[in-house]
Amino acid sequence: MMISSICFIFFLILSSSYAAVQDFCVADYTAPPGPAGYSCKNPSDVKVDDFVYSGLGVPGNYSKLNKVRLKAAFVAQFPGLNGLGISLARADMEVGGVVPMHTHRGASEVILVAEGKVIAGFIASDNKAYVKNLKKGDIMVLPRGLLHFQVNAGDTRALVFASFSSDDPGVQNLEKSLFQNDLRTELIAQTTLLDSAEIKKLKGLLGGTN
Repeated sequence: MMISSICFIFFLILSSSYAAVQDFCVADYTAPPGPAGYSCKNPSDVKVDDFVYSGLGVPGNYSKLNKVRLKAAFVAQFPGLNGLGISLARADMEVGGVVPMHTHRGASEVILVAEGKVIAGFIASDNKAYVKNLKKGDIMVLPRGLLHFQVNAGDTRALVFASFSSDDPGVQNLEKSLFQNDLRTELIAQTTLLDSAEIKKLKGLLGGTN
């Protein structure tokens, strides 16, 4: 009986200490974000809709260049994710569509093929490529910080959902980094071994200068 009473009291103390811990930190978009992310909204102002996001129910804006529609549910769009270390995205790829080479500095990624057939892969730091043909229901993990891609490998539209191990995974697109900038063409040629004429062509296509 004495042991049971002690355990009960310990449980009450432990429960009280947990109650003092903040359960969540819904993003306050009225305050500027800092290096650590968004400030927390006053708990009294938090609503259930802060934890619900309906944006992934429809495709995103269409990229004619890559034949893909991308839609993100990161902390900038979904305040309830703030500080939780998770997020989602949607990619609708038309026939021939591509999610081009890119990296996420802050997250690993898991993709789920919901419709169609997709070739997906990543390049490890030792330059070994890991590539797989995926079908509906397949998932693949893309490790943090590594270049990766997806290509529609079928003759119908492909739909892919992606989850990330960060509420703000960040993204750096390889083609935009190289050709949508004001870095001089000759420097890009010297540092990539690409032909200057092709670099200028791609800069013109993607909006780069110099």
